[in-house]
Amino acid sequence: MRPNHHQFIAFAYVVREGSFSAAAARMGVTQSTITQHIGNLEKTVGTLLLRRGRDGVELTPTGQEFYDLADRMVSLDVEVSERLEGFNAMKNGRLNVIGNAPQPALRIIAKFRQRFPNIQVNFGLHDWSTATNMLRNRLADVGLITDAPVSDAWERIHIESAEYVLYCPNEHPLSAQASVSLEDLKEETVIIPERGSLTRKLLENACRSHAIALERTVTMATFPLMYEAVLQGIGVAVFLCNSSLIKKSVTEIPIREMTQKHETHLIATKDRVGLKLISEFINSVN
Repeated sequence: MRPNHHQFIAFAYVVREGSFSAAAARMGVTQSTITQHIGNLEKTVGTLLLRRGRDGVELTPTGQEFYDLADRMVSLDVEVSERLEGFNAMKNGRLNVIGNAPQPALRIIAKFRQRFPNIQVNFGLHDWSTATNMLRNRLADVGLITDAPVSDAWERIHIESAEYVLYCPNEHPLSAQASVSLEDLKEETVIIPERGSLTRKLLENACRSHAIALERTVTMATFPLMYEAVLQGIGVAVFLCNSSLIKKSVTEIPIREMTQKHETHLIATKDRVGLKLISEFINSVN
């Protein structure tokens, strides 16, 4: 028996929403209907597509292959509906946005929400490796990624260029300097992100190439937490320039060993760019 359209759509939404119950709510059907669709699809394929766990669902290798096809089917299904309904499609809907830094994603989301207040926008902040993998695996609609990889499957819209700077409290001795060297940080407590972060990778590369060892470090998970730690006086941190609109108590100082500009792009798969939700989000860039 060949899998049918409804089975693929149900499978795609389970992966997108993260659970059978959430997929059922999104599609307006019962959870047992979703379970039946997935069970029949796995029976036809002859192997498991999803692993169920306490934290939701996880794709098997075969499931990943089929998810790529199923998600494209959902995108095509949505595009057909949008063309039939016209701009009524913008009266409701949901957009999943991810980024490896809060700015400029939040700025674009704010503009989009002003124009389309009824659209639900979910924003997830992830390290660079996780965010790029989510885009590769089609687990988000749009990504705002710094130094994004090039892929034939993606559209890349340039957002901004920025360089890394040191963030320190206004009362910190380094705040009076026009620029700092990584050498200046050897006696400082430096707050660094977890592995997988682009910031950590670039900072480690710069230290390695200049034979500088940062002995006193504190690792934290996300940019907001690291920024709060700077405000609390725990240490100094390296971020992209203008990573936050909060500037009252923090000074940004150029780092002499990290003067390269880094490009942030808006990323979406090519088959999704034509969808109204995503095209209007892209239009909110400017």
